[in-house]
Amino acid sequence: MQIATLRWYPANQTGAAFGVGLQPFGVTFDGGSIWVTNSGSGTVTKLRASDGAVLGSFTVGGSPQGIAFDGANVWVADNSGNAVSKLRASDGQAMCTFNAALNRPTGVAFDGTNVWVANSGDNTVTVVSASNCALRNKYAVGASPSAIAFDGFNMWVANSGDNTITELGGISGNALGTFNVGSSPTAIAFDGTNVWVANGGTNTVTELRGNDGSLVGTFNVGNFPAGVAFDGANIWVTNSGASTVTQLRASDGSLVGSFAVGSTPQGLAFDGVCIWVANKSGATVSKL
Repeated sequence: MQIATLRWYPANQTGAAFGVGLQPFGVTFDGGSIWVTNSGSGTVTKLRASDGAVLGSFTVGGSPQGIAFDGANVWVADNSGNAVSKLRASDGQAMCTFNAALNRPTGVAFDGTNVWVANSGDNTVTVVSASNCALRNKYAVGASPSAIAFDGFNMWVANSGDNTITELGGISGNALGTFNVGSSPTAIAFDGTNVWVANGGTNTVTELRGNDGSLVGTFNVGNFPAGVAFDGANIWVTNSGASTVTQLRASDGSLVGSFAVGSTPQGLAFDGVCIWVANKSGATVSKL
């Protein structure tokens, strides 16, 4: 990994910002490039992770938000178009579009075989086959699900409308538990052991034990947290109301630092070395 990191990152670009489309929202990393959904321009921007150079811009719908990488392709949820698009990561070629059984899709996650999509419009999660874009199933969750994360076995869904998290069996789709968190949970991430939830209405992050959903701790962050990501040791949280990112130590939730980024930061992703942040009001992504 150290050798690969030296090869991928010959120049230090930390602290830089790079222009993308209008209202960038979600971010994912494909092993070499950063992909950003631009909810205001209906596109996805592909950036080279080493230097932020634009490698392409691809049309995906009216308001793309959630995004996930499946190992070969990038999946994008079009919130206004009620669709999920599959783009080949190598060149952005559209492979297929799924537009059934979706209602205001937001968050997207990949389980190794299928793509799971949180539908904020009808309180469900839709499961789509990653191989052929076919419908696999649909499951009820809480009110207004906004984000989803996979823990290696099960799916965790943040329900922003009722301040809960739903855990779904990764194979069965059965509800394994519903857990209370803070107000308006907007983002969720798994750290290998526990689940972290950004609570937009209470300016906190909740940590839940991954094996049973019990509360581990609640930690203060900045104003209106909107995104959360894990870097292998730390939890990073975008504070959309403060234009900052908070770094917490994953082992105990203690504050490591707070860093200024662009205006109204939303989603973020870790590329193995740096954190990339989508600045919704600034039409940029910051690299920390």
